[in-house]
Amino acid sequence: MHTLNVALGHRSYPIHIGAGLLGRSDLLLPHIHGRQVLVVSNETVAPLYLDALIGALSGYHVATCILPDGESFKDLQHLDRIFTCLLEQRFNRDCTLIALGGGVVGDMTGFAAAAYQRGVDFIQVPTTLLAQVDSSVGGKTGVNHALGKNMIGVFKQPNVVLIDTDVLTTLPARELKAGLAEVIKYGLIRDLPFLAWLEQNIPGLLAGDASLLAEAIRQSCENKAAVVAADELEKSDLRALLNLGHTFGHAIETGMGYGAWLHGEAVATGMLMAADLSMRLGWLSADDVLRVRTLLVRAGLPVDPPQMAVEEFLQHMSVDKKVKEGRLRLVLLQALGHAVVSEAPPELLCATLSAGSALGVLK
Repeated sequence: MHTLNVALGHRSYPIHIGAGLLGRSDLLLPHIHGRQVLVVSNETVAPLYLDALIGALSGYHVATCILPDGESFKDLQHLDRIFTCLLEQRFNRDCTLIALGGGVVGDMTGFAAAAYQRGVDFIQVPTTLLAQVDSSVGGKTGVNHALGKNMIGVFKQPNVVLIDTDVLTTLPARELKAGLAEVIKYGLIRDLPFLAWLEQNIPGLLAGDASLLAEAIRQSCENKAAVVAADELEKSDLRALLNLGHTFGHAIETGMGYGAWLHGEAVATGMLMAADLSMRLGWLSADDVLRVRTLLVRAGLPVDPPQMAVEEFLQHMSVDKKVKEGRLRLVLLQALGHAVVSEAPPELLCATLSAGSALGVLK
């Protein structure tokens, strides 16, 4: 087992990474301060792992809230189900919420914990690769709106993140590949040696090699924890760098309908679009862009954006938390391993958006 620390003063918390952790009461109980526990999961994960988690909570008053599975249910209507469960059980301010699931479950549970009686404790037990390497760490919570992804939410740090790598054995191949997009992101924005490691080990990661996946999760979480510790509330542009590809990707998710593209799939395409735009700005070479594209393709991720008009892309991209005073700012790459937040000339942005399947003129 590896244990990392997210250093946030009195809100610091550990990330435990290893096999067979789901039933480890010794890793959970020190972070539960009352006797009431609500486990929030979904219809896919609960039949697989809910019993094991509840088995580690002997002696507690445990209730469950099972949500439908999918990005299309990440909204205020389904968030209200969590509040209803809490109120029906008469849970008080000493209760703890545990998120057992992927990014949707984690984001919604964290948001509910932040809002219920003005704030209660919560724990992340992520069951997808994407959630393990990204959304479960850092305290960003929220739900989608029809006009924009993740536009309603708050910062709420968990008490602990428990990453059991064994759960990845039941993860569908498409979900595994989507998670790899967020893993690759860390190499592109700040960790060039990690990018090279991924290029060497992508076949083993796709094959589900447990030791390689554990190492990829560890390095990803180390990168995320370092950024979050330095800029927890995104007061500077540092934490925004974690959003490489996300402005393009969120536009794809919103425009195509939540759930049509997995988040990681949209981010992968968005990262190549960001690389293409960075090349048009003179920061990356064509070989750099080809290197990004090659790795994404080898990871089984989409690299061609959907057929969406430039105007529609721009409309969805304008609903982005990095927009300042009406100006769109993007996470781009001054070099591989070095991301920045920058504006881009409209004509170059439109050229990237217009490129479609010819992104980077590499085909």
